[in-house]
Amino acid sequence: MKLIPTITTTPGSDWKGKIDEINNLNIEEVAVFVTCLNEEERKNLYSLILRSRIKHIPFVHLRGDMKLSELDYFIKKYNTQIFNLHSEREYAINPELRKYKNIICIENTPNFPFNEEEIGKWGGICLDFSHLENNQLLEEKEYKLNLEVIGKYPIRCNHISAIKEKFMLGGEGKMYYSSHVLNSRGELDYLKKYPLNYFSDFCAIELNNKIKDQLEAIKYINSLFKSQEKQIKELGF
Repeated sequence: MKLIPTITTTPGSDWKGKIDEINNLNIEEVAVFVTCLNEEERKNLYSLILRSRIKHIPFVHLRGDMKLSELDYFIKKYNTQIFNLHSEREYAINPELRKYKNIICIENTPNFPFNEEEIGKWGGICLDFSHLENNQLLEEKEYKLNLEVIGKYPIRCNHISAIKEKFMLGGEGKMYYSSHVLNSRGELDYLKKYPLNYFSDFCAIELNNKIKDQLEAIKYINSLFKSQEKQIKELGF
């Protein structure tokens, strides 16, 4: 399991400020989620990254409307090893991106659980833990569907966000537990219920919080699993 701080671009994320933080903290490796940036905004992001201290971007959350040349750029310039996309049922995907289908994984979202037929056309599973937990708490049927697919395909990357008390999300009028804002470390405790083999070598911290807060979250998550490992060893397994 490797936890990676992330430049997020979902509403409420100061992605330009995150790059300033990365420079001040001398961080050279991050994940990049271009989820909510249009083409012009992405060009701005790429320019800022190019002038930053970032040398390696192992994991990128794509948009379905991106150009193939953008993926080429990440792979050649930053040695990107894995990508993820939302389901084709949610957003159309540029067919050119299938050139890299073996390293593009499909993510579960609250409204679009894994579809076995779709997963089989791509490189595997991007497991978003907070979305999975959200389904368990609100949509038991979707949760069980996700678990069935997880048992059949490799989990190659992950998103990690917070689980809060139930709240209504903006204009959607729907209730959620999953959130991209972390207010207390306890909002990560739900991760303890999931087995270690659900965690990959590319676990992106999908939080709009500042990078320094993400680094603290990484320390806390590592401590959760060290504590579990210690308990297992004490039991003699």
